[in-house]
Amino acid sequence: MRLRALLETDALGLRLLGGEDELDRGVRGVMTTDLRDPSRYLSGGELVLTGLAWWRTAADSEPFVRILAGAGVAGLAAGEAELGDIPGDLVEACSRHRLPLFAVNESVAFATITEYVVRQVSGERAGDLAAVVDRHRRLMTSGPAGGGPEVVLDLLGSDLDLRAWVLSPTGRQVAGAGKPLPPAVSAALAGEHLAATRTGRRGPHRATIGGVTYSLFPIRNTGRGAAPASRDVRETVLSDWLLAVEADASDWPAARLDLLQGVTQLIAVERDRREAARTVRRRLAQEVLELVQTGAAPAEIAARLRVAAPVLLPGLGTAPHWQVVVARVDWGQNDAAGAGVAGGGTGTAIEAGPVAQSLLEEILVDPSAAGPDATDRIAVAHSGEEAIALVPLPAVPVDPDAPDAGSTEAELHADALLSSVRDPLSAGLADDGRLTLGVSAAVSSAEGLRGALEEARHARRVAAARPGRVCAAGHHELASHVLLLPFVPDDVRRAFTARLLDPLRDYDRRHRAELIPTLEAFLDCDGSWTRCATRLHLHVNTLRYRVGRIEQLTSRDLSRLEDKLDFFLALRMS
Repeated sequence: MRLRALLETDALGLRLLGGEDELDRGVRGVMTTDLRDPSRYLSGGELVLTGLAWWRTAADSEPFVRILAGAGVAGLAAGEAELGDIPGDLVEACSRHRLPLFAVNESVAFATITEYVVRQVSGERAGDLAAVVDRHRRLMTSGPAGGGPEVVLDLLGSDLDLRAWVLSPTGRQVAGAGKPLPPAVSAALAGEHLAATRTGRRGPHRATIGGVTYSLFPIRNTGRGAAPASRDVRETVLSDWLLAVEADASDWPAARLDLLQGVTQLIAVERDRREAARTVRRRLAQEVLELVQTGAAPAEIAARLRVAAPVLLPGLGTAPHWQVVVARVDWGQNDAAGAGVAGGGTGTAIEAGPVAQSLLEEILVDPSAAGPDATDRIAVAHSGEEAIALVPLPAVPVDPDAPDAGSTEAELHADALLSSVRDPLSAGLADDGRLTLGVSAAVSSAEGLRGALEEARHARRVAAARPGRVCAAGHHELASHVLLLPFVPDDVRRAFTARLLDPLRDYDRRHRAELIPTLEAFLDCDGSWTRCATRLHLHVNTLRYRVGRIEQLTSRDLSRLEDKLDFFLALRMS
């Protein structure tokens, strides 16, 4: 189809700002993006839709337009919802590069334009397949009258004889037509896709599992609801969906590949819709978390929980129990494995909190659950580098004579949360990422939430001390003294740690003696001189000198259990 046909379609609400002489350009697809540099997703001939979230100053327009023109896109359509009038510098840049520019009225959704273009292009290039796209509006709706992605996947099967599934990054089936994939196959496909994405390969990716060949198409969240523009693939690799098709797409004609790419764009719109639906639950979790962390009165926290419970557990007759889950994703600086190859990264720090938030929301979904309601009971906030989930548990009657009578049968367990997702996530984390997760015990009131939060954080630190890319620890693994630490008054903490550690810190500042790291390593090695010296790469005599200096400065004896315990607690509370 031609750009001129889009301009002449009143329902699309397009207004031409420049490039009248280029309106006979052909359009072979559509892409929505707010990335500063979307070149890796462009193949030429696209109508690019942008909400202008990438625009900050007049200097931003020229490089953006230059990239689009160099990629051979057909035209650019900019939405007026973000900034109102389209910036003049963008109009001028498009004029210099002879790139047709349209303004999109704020009353027109990008999904409407995407729908129209995909339908027209698919109809022209693959007339016999047009029925697949003609009904794709169902992707934008939910409930009995809609059906979501399953409708298009059904049509792929009936019209193209293709079996296809939409999978989350952990391998959970989001949508599928007909018989579901076995969980082991779904997890393996997700792992193959994440590994290929981390190496920077463009989709579709080819994978063979159990003698069956699949083609994996990325479904990227790059629309109006997307995260801020980033060139580092690590910020999205653990949250993007994928379309798995039981076929080898390596020898497909361009028309069929274009059609599948159009399907992934439509599913991306559905993903954006579901992402937006999480906003209320995220806000509830954030409000409760802020109250807990600022030491608000239990009555105030309880009132907020009463608001959250009906949203997360509709129809619940009694107050639920609550668990807290804390997750953190840490990335190394291995450019070869991370940003440098996979995403063209600039070396800037990755904002880990939102990455962990999106990933934790996925992990907390029952791996056997599918459909739009699978995440309706997940409320996750992020604070700094951490993601923190507030998980409601329906009170389940238990046998009072059972050994664990104080718990609830629905309680989350750390190992179970990661059992089905460990392999695919390890592939996505590659050799420079790490996921650690901690789970608290269930609490039945607002008074227990602060302790549950600290407990989950302590459990995550226990997990972080273990080897492996994906590690978790639960409250059952915490020693009793760790459970008490959150309830020690702050002034007592400060006084206790100051008496033991301040002399060592002062000495380290003056002499760079590394007494504090030596003390931590010595205790971690259970007082073993040989193991500690090996860990610190020191001669045993040097280690003995440092430990002797610690004892001299603090008047303590590290051969005594009581003094070891005091130092251990002081380090944990500092």
